[in-house]
Amino acid sequence: MYVATVPNRNSPPAILLREGYREDGKVKTRTLANISHWPAAKIEALRRLLRDETPLAGGADKFKLLRSLPHGHVAAVLGTARRIGLDRLIAGSRGPARRAALALALVVGRVIEPGSKLAAVRRLNGADTASTSLGPLLGLGTVDEHEIYDVLDWLLANQGRIEKALAKRHLRNGMLVLYDLTSTWFEGRCCPLAHFGHSRDDKKANLQIVFGLLCSPDGCPVAVEVFEGNTADPKTLKAQIDKIKHKFGLNRVVLVGDRGMITSARLDRDVTPAGLDWITALRGPTIKALANQGSLQLSLFDERDLAEISSPDFPGERLIACRNPFLAEERARKREELLLATEKALARVAAATRRKRKPLRGKETIGLKLGEVLNRKKMAKHFDLTITDDGFTATRKTAQITEEARLDGIYVIRTNLSTEALNGSDTVGAYKQLAQVERAFRSMKTVDIEVRPIHHRLADRVRAHVFLCMLAYYLEWHMRKALAPILFDDHDPAGARAQRNSIVAPAKRSPAALRKAATKKTADGLPVHSFRTLLADLGTYTRNVMVMADSPEASFILYPQATPVQARAFELLDVPTKL
Repeated sequence: MYVATVPNRNSPPAILLREGYREDGKVKTRTLANISHWPAAKIEALRRLLRDETPLAGGADKFKLLRSLPHGHVAAVLGTARRIGLDRLIAGSRGPARRAALALALVVGRVIEPGSKLAAVRRLNGADTASTSLGPLLGLGTVDEHEIYDVLDWLLANQGRIEKALAKRHLRNGMLVLYDLTSTWFEGRCCPLAHFGHSRDDKKANLQIVFGLLCSPDGCPVAVEVFEGNTADPKTLKAQIDKIKHKFGLNRVVLVGDRGMITSARLDRDVTPAGLDWITALRGPTIKALANQGSLQLSLFDERDLAEISSPDFPGERLIACRNPFLAEERARKREELLLATEKALARVAAATRRKRKPLRGKETIGLKLGEVLNRKKMAKHFDLTITDDGFTATRKTAQITEEARLDGIYVIRTNLSTEALNGSDTVGAYKQLAQVERAFRSMKTVDIEVRPIHHRLADRVRAHVFLCMLAYYLEWHMRKALAPILFDDHDPAGARAQRNSIVAPAKRSPAALRKAATKKTADGLPVHSFRTLLADLGTYTRNVMVMADSPEASFILYPQATPVQARAFELLDVPTKL
């Protein structure tokens, strides 16, 4: 912001208060006020203040601060949304301007400070009550809570259009497409989508919903779909195939899904008829069967950790067997811990059968108690039980445990792709890219976007809420990618790959990332942040509404000087501080 003197032919020059801003990558200027009628001393005092120069004597008393709003995090998130074109993508070609602006505000607000829709209303509602500069910047004025729900309905109605535009940006024929599923618990019991089902968050007592995420190979979210909480993973696959082929118009992609998702039945029924290539993995019992047949020989891993094998049970397919010794050690450790914990619980049941007062008696009663103990740790298969009316004996199945331990750390990737299309190492790497979707789920469900708690009752409102959270993660994904040098995220993927001598080995961080973690400093000496603490730091960069003490009708906006961390963040994001 600055004071400009504009020549006016034969008249006195016009004195204008102006500010520069960026729009569509171009720097533009707009006039905020004509202050030609101000006394020269007042104009000079304002000019010096905006230049951060020492004010003239008594000049500081001429200004009054009306309002100061947290602004830096808004500038970072909203600026990124505009830079990547998310605002235009949400609005569409003929979208209603206010609804599109409100939808953008909900997405940006979800990144800045996740909360309920009513909390969003309080943050946006008017220049006098807004808690950040987001509402004033978007010119929203007074926001009614019913408007927010109307916007959710509008956003859901436009989900197909928005996802199609995202797919056009990030997907193309011949590319990997990652798909995975997660669940989250639901508050209340009134939504038709909420059912008891498998809880990935150990919330078995709560109703669940399930949602699946389609991502590009680098983990950028493209589409999301919500299912009823008791929907099995494989049953969600056909809807994604239809979306890829018919909505996105992609005929040749490689669908990557985990072993519980892309099953043999789904391959025969859905994936193969659609003409899609695929990469998945085999389940444990199938791997054991291959070892018993001799198709998978453990001697293959004497000098290497990856080998291609074949089996008559999988004609025309490639099987890539891998053994990770670190994973083997972890599984052995975890199994032993579970066995010891189960034996400790069994000892308590045994003590209950021997106590003097009301001892546990009866085969059925003791059996029920034992079943409860064994099922809690999923260790029933590793114990031999003999139950009598007044007690029991439990012994480990040592031979079975040893046999299971032989296959520790071994997994088998399954694909229909030829070696020419993707070699063994790259195929394993493609399957491991599913970790990118898991990272998206972790961000959406917990630390950043916080999809829960879900209080909506209507099924479509729940779908709209999850879609809103996906768009917020899409925005966060772009921000993290740009801000990686000053976050704890690894900003040197090439350096990380160089630390890994095999795709089967555990992933390692680059030396640059390890230095950041050890010193808590970036390469240029700035403190390293998490994504959330960086947003909090940016929030201290304020947007201040100023007026002249003797001219309260003439207001202007004043921004402070950015700290080194804030300046670096805006530089990395390539966004202006003054929107």
